[in-house]
Amino acid sequence: MPITDAMPELKRELRFFPVENDIPSTLTSEQIQQFNEDGYICPLDVFSEDEISKHREYFNQLMDKVLEEGGNSYSINGWHTRSAGIHDLVTDGRISDYVQDLLGKDLICWGTHYFCKLPGEEKQVSWHQDASYWPLSPSKTVTVWLAIDDASVENGAMTVIPKSHLHGQIAFERSTAEEKNVLGQTVIDAEQYGDSPVPFEMKAGQLSLHSDLLLHGSEPNTSDRRRCGLTMRFVPPEVKAANNWNQRAIITRGDDPSGHWVHNPRPTEDSIN
Repeated sequence: MPITDAMPELKRELRFFPVENDIPSTLTSEQIQQFNEDGYICPLDVFSEDEISKHREYFNQLMDKVLEEGGNSYSINGWHTRSAGIHDLVTDGRISDYVQDLLGKDLICWGTHYFCKLPGEEKQVSWHQDASYWPLSPSKTVTVWLAIDDASVENGAMTVIPKSHLHGQIAFERSTAEEKNVLGQTVIDAEQYGDSPVPFEMKAGQLSLHSDLLLHGSEPNTSDRRRCGLTMRFVPPEVKAANNWNQRAIITRGDDPSGHWVHNPRPTEDSIN
């Protein structure tokens, strides 16, 4: 049966809030218009080849530790408060400059997740909306997807359905085991909710921005190349979190006058336990 709200008890406000910014500092007015109309901006340049290669090596070291302890290539989730390297990424001023033009001068990063598709991997990410999963309201999260490796159609690039963010919450079903979905929700016949799907093919070091209501997913990695990306989730401080999701936040720019979001300082050393 289709599900229209995963958390009805929270009475979340799930609708798209258009960006109102007549004088952006980093993005162009055309890019902000695209975000409002299509729900995303892609690609944007941020890190040089040398810089992203260092981040890639850092991820490789984290992944080696995770695999040694029995984890998998999707296990590095929410480590921004205990991993200095991830903390440095979410607080990088070049990323904040982009996000600020969409959300305002005060920015909270509440979540991160490496999505790493190994060569020949059969897992996919079914069509879904991020906001459906999260106990946050209102739905104003902007996700930064940073390409750690080159992303192409062949190795399972994230693909979005433009304009689908304008529908608010879209009904979904629980994913079946046969889907081999990394997550747990599936929107059926997703392409009816927007324009033709657009793959985010990016070079390592580039990033994309998308609304938490934009339908997106990705196919299995049929290539012999890995595809890793780091998602970083940002909100303005007026967004509130239930279920203690406010505890693992980083104030990356400005402040939170309400004190709702708990600011975690940069860790002095990495901890994966």
